[in-house]
Amino acid sequence: MAGAFQTFDPRDLVISTDSVTNTVWENNSPTLTSYYTSSTQIASSTGQFYYNIYADINTTGSVQFAMAYCDSKGSGSLLYNPNVDYLSPTRTNYGQYRSLILGDEETSFVFGNQSSSYFYALPIERSGFKQELLPGVMTLNISGSGAADSNLFLTDDSKLGGAAIFTEAGRVYNLVSGSAGNVFTGVNTSGWSLASGSYGWFLPDIGLILLNGEALDGRIVDGGTNLGTVRTTNSTVNNQEKLLSQFNLGGLDATSPGWTLNSSETLSSDFIFARARNDEFNYSTNPSFISGSTGAVLFDSFINDPQVYITTVGMYNNNQELVAVAKLSRPLLKDFTKELLVRIKLDF
Repeated sequence: MAGAFQTFDPRDLVISTDSVTNTVWENNSPTLTSYYTSSTQIASSTGQFYYNIYADINTTGSVQFAMAYCDSKGSGSLLYNPNVDYLSPTRTNYGQYRSLILGDEETSFVFGNQSSSYFYALPIERSGFKQELLPGVMTLNISGSGAADSNLFLTDDSKLGGAAIFTEAGRVYNLVSGSAGNVFTGVNTSGWSLASGSYGWFLPDIGLILLNGEALDGRIVDGGTNLGTVRTTNSTVNNQEKLLSQFNLGGLDATSPGWTLNSSETLSSDFIFARARNDEFNYSTNPSFISGSTGAVLFDSFINDPQVYITTVGMYNNNQELVAVAKLSRPLLKDFTKELLVRIKLDF
């Protein structure tokens, strides 16, 4: 059909939103169980700041996340200048995350109920999620020795019912002892150590996890993992390797290995209902329908009982410029005894 226009009624336009959940890790895997680094990257200057973590032993795939040690005193890495105290890669890391999250150079990180001067940052590779990490589903298994009684399972506390803390980086939830949003209260009712606070922060809006170094350094009996963070000044101690080792030990657990993490995306859709009522769109300007010279209907039976097939719906702007086309899966017969309703979905 051609030459027929109908203005959409406001009631024919509907906006809908849906939340879509996806995996984060490579190959659509919901769980990451092995963690590998590139020796070339570690030996380079960037290795003083962070390690890129891969799922593939050959480190040929995409980066899954990074692991950085952050220290307010600059401990655990070489000073930029031996004559200038504190200024080192770990101090730079701490300052960058403080600016990103807290937005104030005079503010400290408070995990749960305790202030901490050092932590580990795990930024998720941006290509792994489109909008945000999904709260309430994460399970991270890390282990101090590989023995079952040394495993520490971490999740966020979004399911506890409390409101999230809002920072410059969006929502913040505490990391607690638990699995898939369910809190383990073996340490205490809040799922963290009273001596060192929560196990860190879960920041879904920027795809970042912070692990509280003091909590992980605690004894296993107290809810820690005996991580053993070294805070020696002007010394390369590679604290990231200690944490990476505990990640890999946790990935070997037979019952709940590795790191399960999902992402979430809100999709907005426009639904447009195109209607062809019984007295509309029953004639065509197709040359097989009318005479090209006189414009008369070629077949008398089509004068009072026309039959056409609708195959396409075109959407135009106010200037009658074609802006979108919806193709039907098959031609639909239209005459005076039939009405047609086509639902068109536009995702954005």
